[in-house]
Amino acid sequence: MSRYVSREIRVKVEERANFRCEYRRIHADDSFLPLQIEHIISLKHGGGSELENLALACPHCNQNKGTDLTTFLEDYQDIVPLYHPRLQVWFDHFKVEDGEIIAKTRIAEATIKLLKLNEAERLIQRSLLMSIGRYP
Repeated sequence: MSRYVSREIRVKVEERANFRCEYRRIHADDSFLPLQIEHIISLKHGGGSELENLALACPHCNQNKGTDLTTFLEDYQDIVPLYHPRLQVWFDHFKVEDGEIIAKTRIAEATIKLLKLNEAERLIQRSLLMSIGRYP
């Protein structure tokens, strides 16, 4: 498919994600910038613009993920894939404590590291949203 994502597909992606970033679970209403359509497997790596390869992501997650599919942990021999929102369940890999996203798996560790999910401003935002019942 082309790089273009139709309005119809965008609406399907947004509804499927319940209007939340599929990586850090922030609702569109609580994001400072509009959520974006993200290619889970980038066009560069042969992914297409079909519904099964698209996720809803906040600009922060989308920018940090880029075209990456994996990252290194501990040493350069330990290549770990990133969380895949179409194949995996978020709550199987992550949990939230006091606004911090905690890894339950190596996939979550890799995703938290690469997408910088626990930067200070993200922690503050999630903590505030938790205090008013808007997260997760």
